[in-house]
Amino acid sequence: MRFWFGDTVTQFTSQITALVLPTLAILTLNITDFQLGILNALGFIAFPTLGLFAGVLLDRVKRKPVMILVNVVRIMTLATIPVTYLLGVLSLYQLYIVALFMGICTLFFDVGYQSYLPSLVDKENLVEGNQKLQVSASAAAIIGPSVASGLMGLIGAAMSVVADVIGFFVSVLMLISIRKPELKPEPHLPEGQGHFFTEMKEGIKVVTGNKLLWTQAGCTAMGNLGSNIFGVAILLYAYRVLGISESIIGIAFSIGAMGFMIGVIVSSTVTDRLGLGRATAVSSMASFGLLIVLLAGGGYSVIVIGIAYLVSGVGNPIYNINMVSLRQIITPNRLQGRMNATMRTIIWGTIPIGSFLGGVLSSSIGLVPTLVIGSLVAGCASLWVIFGPILKLRELPEPVQD
Repeated sequence: MRFWFGDTVTQFTSQITALVLPTLAILTLNITDFQLGILNALGFIAFPTLGLFAGVLLDRVKRKPVMILVNVVRIMTLATIPVTYLLGVLSLYQLYIVALFMGICTLFFDVGYQSYLPSLVDKENLVEGNQKLQVSASAAAIIGPSVASGLMGLIGAAMSVVADVIGFFVSVLMLISIRKPELKPEPHLPEGQGHFFTEMKEGIKVVTGNKLLWTQAGCTAMGNLGSNIFGVAILLYAYRVLGISESIIGIAFSIGAMGFMIGVIVSSTVTDRLGLGRATAVSSMASFGLLIVLLAGGGYSVIVIGIAYLVSGVGNPIYNINMVSLRQIITPNRLQGRMNATMRTIIWGTIPIGSFLGGVLSSSIGLVPTLVIGSLVAGCASLWVIFGPILKLRELPEPVQD
């Protein structure tokens, strides 16, 4: 419950920073399409470059202390934004550095938390645990963007970051207060024991040697590639073409995030009726709904963008709950960190590529064609599931033993 509470707080406050950074860059610093792509890419470049190292490290040490440390770093990093803004020295290069550091911290925290969760709950309760975390993420995605827009309109974008600083401080307190002992990961295999790169290779083989994990990685990576091509273009399109104000843009994302909540609510029902494999295939096809943004125009643009995100967002929690639970349940505890890090390296490694491509395409072929390309790439990710072994699964397999 303490872990869930701390995570819920940061899920809400992180929505503010997620909207503030690009808004500061576009409206305050007046950056180009290409520069926005670079800014977004830097926020995720740690996953393909440091992900495998993080996995080995988090299979050697207890995960909770690492999570506490990276949250402290996030507090100090974010605090620089309001300070430099008040001093009148805020620059694009500082936003680049903030995005880079926040991405590194997110990598270590996310790999740590997905590997830490199985030590808090029994494996048969992992689906319920992931559902609770998804409920928080969905609620935050619904309310957070509107709160972010309201704060930006009230106190300005730069000062709104203070809320996220407070959120990470609460998370640190909650993690420190957890008294349940965390077992240190068990010793590694005798061959190559203690050899960093041998352990890294073992973690890679866990994913590449398992068709269920590899297919999931391919689907999620392609979906992230397309959605981030789309993600760079949509804010530029909203601010510069549709003329939407920063004080109301969050409403669009709040409407869209209602799809996440709907997905969480119907996840169990959809999975029970269709089976795990078919439910995953259908949910991954929902990204085609992003094409609805092409109908935006006039006074209803915010609503149309919101509906596009709502339709595409319904599938995300259904997909995430089933796929995260699947990979946690078929992986031994001593390999959880390396498995999650390898998965994150692959599936989040396409995010900076997508962001970079989004900036390049937006500046070269235009915003509308970029939106179309991003939507189609994200939707076609479902082909990995449709033509792979996941489609045949009716339910989760039995948990593996260490």
